[in-house]
Amino acid sequence: MSAADDGGNRSLGQLVATATTELSALVHDEIALAKAELRVGAKKAAVGSGAGMVAGVLLLFSLPVLSFALAYGMRSWTGLGLAWCFLIVGGIYWLFAGILGLLALLKFKKVKAPKRSISSSKETAAVLGSVKPHPRAASNGGRPARDVTRSSA
Repeated sequence: MSAADDGGNRSLGQLVATATTELSALVHDEIALAKAELRVGAKKAAVGSGAGMVAGVLLLFSLPVLSFALAYGMRSWTGLGLAWCFLIVGGIYWLFAGILGLLALLKFKKVKAPKRSISSSKETAAVLGSVKPHPRAASNGGRPARDVTRSSA
């Protein structure tokens, strides 16, 4: 006979205790599942970010070599002086940096504040700010009541 079949013979207190225990176990199991999923995701993210950083470092180290190759190649194609070729390559980099900077500026200007989250949190704070404590909470079983400080948020 299972605990569910024996529900008619148990008291209300026993039923509440069983429900509380099972709910607590369910919450603990859900937390354990979330931790396991996050652990796997964190490992994958760590490997991916490590590979991305190595790729970025290799790209950064290759930039001077490619710059020299472009400048010397431009010198052999155009016959310009080497200093002019290096200035042209530097100007090309400045042009790319300027274009990417403008693109970043345009993207940053499109970022908006999370209006729904802000209004929801203000509404929650207003509701919680108007809540009165339960009369039994003030008695506290003969012990002195502790002051509770509220945040201004």
